[in-house]
Amino acid sequence: MVDLQYNEGASLPPNAPAWAVSASERLKDRRDKGMLLAEGPPEGIQRILLHSCCAPCSGAMVEEMVSYKQVEVVVFFYNPNIHPRREYEIRKEENKRFCQDLNVEFVDCDYDADNWYERTKGMEMDPERGRRCTECFDMRMERTALYAHENRFDAIATTNATSRWKDSQQVDAAGTKAVAEYEKLIYYARNWQTDVMTLRKYQISADNKFYKQEYCGCSYSLRDSNEWRKANGIPKIKIGGEQAGLGNRYFSDPLADALEESQDVVDEFFHQAQEVAAAGDSKQDRKKALETYKDRRKNQKEAGIEFGLNNW
Repeated sequence: MVDLQYNEGASLPPNAPAWAVSASERLKDRRDKGMLLAEGPPEGIQRILLHSCCAPCSGAMVEEMVSYKQVEVVVFFYNPNIHPRREYEIRKEENKRFCQDLNVEFVDCDYDADNWYERTKGMEMDPERGRRCTECFDMRMERTALYAHENRFDAIATTNATSRWKDSQQVDAAGTKAVAEYEKLIYYARNWQTDVMTLRKYQISADNKFYKQEYCGCSYSLRDSNEWRKANGIPKIKIGGEQAGLGNRYFSDPLADALEESQDVVDEFFHQAQEVAAAGDSKQDRKKALETYKDRRKNQKEAGIEFGLNNW
């Protein structure tokens, strides 16, 4: 007998949180109705170019868009921010395989990392969600919009909008700004971070045993994530291979994976990132900020306050 998925009526584990139970019920209702949401895509949209950052963030969003009747979806992979090249290739190839399985066209764009570093020059010490991230989103959305214009797409969207590790307003602002350069091109914005979409995203990731990336992607994110891990007594990030720096290398449990993206974990990470970024590029000041944070985390743990580990 084939095991049921949560969204097909399977029983959730006894310890499943209330949000997951509710999301599972709504997923089942959506599946019964053909996965279509009431709002659907904007009226008149026939071709959508979906910028994709990685397979885990793409799963539920691609599935949703493929369910739209009479709408063509093409995935566009342009992420020159991802460092090192080995990590970039892992994410790209996995994304490509996922699209092939769904018979969705996959456009492999250039890896112009030099241009990305030039564009973010002077922002090396900015925190996550700061100016550097804005430039990064702008660069990728500009290239996506240009390709969409040149190839007669009606709209663009991005899977960056699905992750709670991203500021959705920052992401959407970049998309809206990019399409403003072209008449009739639309940026398709929606709340892609709902509990329903989050649970479905992790179900698809577990079903496909997607690679669990341990940081956003750029070299500065890798640096900051490792500093955050050091302050929390967590092993450094590992690129590729069968062993992750901590936890499982591949997605395997939708509920456990989703908890790693809980709002508490996300808020704690970015609060600490802001504090460290305020120290500037002084290694001594950054080390001092991290030590202060480490002491606070130790006191929190002794008081029974515990936060999970991120997955991006």
